[in-house]
Amino acid sequence: MRTMNAAILVAALALAGCTTMQSMGDALTGKSSTGEHVALKGANEVPPVQTSATGLGTVTVRDDKTVVVDVKATGMNATAAHIHMGAAGANGPVIVPLEKKGENHAASLTLLTTLLDFTDVGEIRVYIDRNFVAKREKQLERGGLVPGGELASAFSSLRANDLVWSYVVNNYLKGKQPPAFDLLYWNSDATNLPGPMYAYYLRNTYQDNKLAKPDALKMCGVPVSLKRVKLPTFVFAAREDHIVPWKGGYESARTLGGKVRFVLGASGHIAGTINPASKNKRSYWVNDEVGADADKWFAQAKEIPGSWWPEWMKWLKPHAGKMVPARKKLGGGLRKPIEPAPGRYARERA
Repeated sequence: MRTMNAAILVAALALAGCTTMQSMGDALTGKSSTGEHVALKGANEVPPVQTSATGLGTVTVRDDKTVVVDVKATGMNATAAHIHMGAAGANGPVIVPLEKKGENHAASLTLLTTLLDFTDVGEIRVYIDRNFVAKREKQLERGGLVPGGELASAFSSLRANDLVWSYVVNNYLKGKQPPAFDLLYWNSDATNLPGPMYAYYLRNTYQDNKLAKPDALKMCGVPVSLKRVKLPTFVFAAREDHIVPWKGGYESARTLGGKVRFVLGASGHIAGTINPASKNKRSYWVNDEVGADADKWFAQAKEIPGSWWPEWMKWLKPHAGKMVPARKKLGGGLRKPIEPAPGRYARERA
């Protein structure tokens, strides 16, 4: 599903104690990852890491010994997890944060339109009853892919007037060409999901909400509790989001054990998130007190005109490392550039 995103997976797996990017893929698919075990040979290498579950992730070791992990699942829109980690050592494997084991390599976490508590998932609930989940588990128990188009159609149907019938009327009946719209073009790039991972995700999050329950879910055999994630976290939700209802995003922020900055933006799942400061559009709401009542938080929040991006940058600055010169050359050591971006991973059709 589009809300099934890298942020959730990184948070859960990091907490669980999976020690390499490869074991992240193993845990999610029940099979060997498509990626490789990466050992960092020096401070300037940029090894690509790929797993069948999370898409393409880039691990960068900066000169100041800070590792930046940016894991993005292509097509799972407007979500990301940016985790700033301490260096894993000159020759050691890439290590994810191991909160359960008392290790904390991360400095901060950012979650964008993300569900961790699935009590309020919005209108998509009509499609995900126990019979549906049990049927999909049976269909996918031996593997296979869930077509991205299937997921995109389900979410489009929740906003049928805007995302279905407007195209039927304007394009089919009136013969008009749809206007160019960069966000919708990007949004149409749906992602196929590994079947076992999709079924596991539906059962343990949308159906049983185990991620929000301390130690109810296990990753790599280790009980998971988001309350043990103590690092400072920035959580963004969008007020008109029909995929991640903002109150669900608010409750998700409260599942974490550290200091949380919650910011609510105007507009929906994509347009609310992708709101460049240069455009000076829309607005956002802030309130330092993230209490038990989302409505009370909003009633007491301050509305600020413009993009929420500067607010995020202001929050992120104290948690970031020192500024370093931009890289002028891709690759390093044994890692040579293969081809121009975006590469075969994005271009080839499954």
